[in-house]
Amino acid sequence: MFSIHTRQVFARATLPILILFAVALVLLGLVRRPIVDGARLQATDILAPAYQALVLPQAKLRDWLVDLRGATDLARENSRLRDENRALRHWYDVAVALAAENGRLKNSLHWIPESIPQYVTGRVTRDDGGPYSRAVLLDVGSGHQVHMGDVALDSSGLLGRVTEVGPHTVRVLLINDDASRIPVTLAASHGDAIMAGDDTDTPRLIYYPQDHHPIEGERVETRGQSAMPAGLPIGTVHYLAPNRPVVMPDADLRRLDIVRVFDYGDDGGQAPDAPGRVKIRRPPSEPALPGGLSFPKLPGMSEPLGKGGQ
Repeated sequence: MFSIHTRQVFARATLPILILFAVALVLLGLVRRPIVDGARLQATDILAPAYQALVLPQAKLRDWLVDLRGATDLARENSRLRDENRALRHWYDVAVALAAENGRLKNSLHWIPESIPQYVTGRVTRDDGGPYSRAVLLDVGSGHQVHMGDVALDSSGLLGRVTEVGPHTVRVLLINDDASRIPVTLAASHGDAIMAGDDTDTPRLIYYPQDHHPIEGERVETRGQSAMPAGLPIGTVHYLAPNRPVVMPDADLRRLDIVRVFDYGDDGGQAPDAPGRVKIRRPPSEPALPGGLSFPKLPGMSEPLGKGGQ
């Protein structure tokens, strides 16, 4: 069709023409970017079925390989499930026997079961402000029944206590804040201590008996006070240095998401009156003692002891 000379001219001009065309496309993309983006998206939409057609055989082949591998492992998986089912049946029988024995012991001791605490679940919102450096806001929604001092826990252990309550959110003071002080019990050494936050990830243990030091790796639980019951898991003991025990919390205090706030009740920490302390009604003119008690009136006295300079 074309002469040899013409074909040689076209061959020499092909590369410069392609370079000029590429430069023109680049300049067009810089000047008319919306137009180029729209054209690229239209081309992608047109070629999308072709892409799916190319990927479909590969996906089918991968699914067939997975099914084939599963079929070859079916006998081994079936044997493993039989062994697991046999072990689970054994532990089920053990659990039933222990539950029955526990019930009999509770009946013989006239055991009074503890009340189930009420709780509210919320999502954590990080709080950069407020009076505490280690605190989080918890979104619990409207109509909640959260009170000051309620206990916050996640699936791992204790997180802190509620310090502020709002219409939709509550602020939780974490156990590693500098203002946090929680009485704890050491499970292995059976000693008592105070877990004090210091704005680090590992709260310190202070005020433990000097002749009864905490043991490395032993469990740390709450000792129990007012609204915080005893036995809540916190973490384990670790020594950063000699005579410097800290608590490694079970909960990841840096990555909190879903938290539950439990209301264990609060009796205000008031102990009952000792036996024999009977409150006596007195006339308004008689002086009062602390606790609502009155001065006793001894035989042969015209007025109670302590009145009139006695």
